[in-house]
Amino acid sequence: MSHDSSHKVAILVDEGSNPFEMGVATELFGLRRPELGRPWYDFTVCAAEPSVRMHLGMFTLSGVAGLEAAETADTVIVPNRPDPESPARESVLKAVRAASERGARLVSFCTGAFTLAQAGVLDGRRATTHWKWAGLFRELYPEVLLEPDVLFVDDGDVLTAAGSAAALDLGLHLISRDHGAEIANAVSRRLVFAGHRDGGQRQFVERPLPPVPDTSLAPVLAWARERLDRPLTVADLAARAAASQATLHRRFRAELGTTPLAWLTTERIALACRLIERGEQRLDRVARASGFGTAANLRTQLRRATGLTPTAYRARFRTAS
Repeated sequence: MSHDSSHKVAILVDEGSNPFEMGVATELFGLRRPELGRPWYDFTVCAAEPSVRMHLGMFTLSGVAGLEAAETADTVIVPNRPDPESPARESVLKAVRAASERGARLVSFCTGAFTLAQAGVLDGRRATTHWKWAGLFRELYPEVLLEPDVLFVDDGDVLTAAGSAAALDLGLHLISRDHGAEIANAVSRRLVFAGHRDGGQRQFVERPLPPVPDTSLAPVLAWARERLDRPLTVADLAARAAASQATLHRRFRAELGTTPLAWLTTERIALACRLIERGEQRLDRVARASGFGTAANLRTQLRRATGLTPTAYRARFRTAS
């Protein structure tokens, strides 16, 4: 996304849509943010009808734009479904297909993945939805590569969030993609919300409590974040947690939905991105500070995580300060 022109975002709402997801999109993409010192999103709410009755009749939304607003949007957020088994209206599906065909970025929150799947734009692609509806989704759309344990899935031009709150996670991820991690962090601070939540939605799946609750990994994670410039190993984390490496792996999988090594790499990448955005020119210094050791390793890891070289990342996301 270019910083010298507005990126158009249109959210489709439909009968029974959840106002929370609409509120998330409005907060992230619709509010003016002059303190960031750059053009923000051009945000529009649109629907098939000029008056839309929201979920459980809480209120009626009126005066919204028509579906033609989605025809020129760079990003189209599809409506969630109060009843995933009920089909979406054809006019909405037609708008989604048209957006996909012209190369717009498609986004769904929670059960909105059912709308994307019904439109046929998820066939053969990775996606997620709320864990409660994962079984039904697989049954209805076996051709979609469902990932039920994550908060969101970024499959390039199609992105899906697991649940209502995960809409915030995905929205901040989109801001990070468009404007860089530093700007996304600034927005998350305004929201008083974590810019990156560890783990996936498996931690929220209903399940019986263990007889003895496990000790939180938070102290170990905080300890490691303060030492990312050091050659930390899984053995170091296990020693800090006073656990065996096998036990630590189980705890990371259970609490965060990832492995200790993958978590460390993600944290190192985030730190490296922040340093580059803040203007550090010397890649060897960024590599040492983030624990990647060498500039060559940093280039490899950053390209793998973001698709950009350090030079390209700096050119795109360096902050004005």
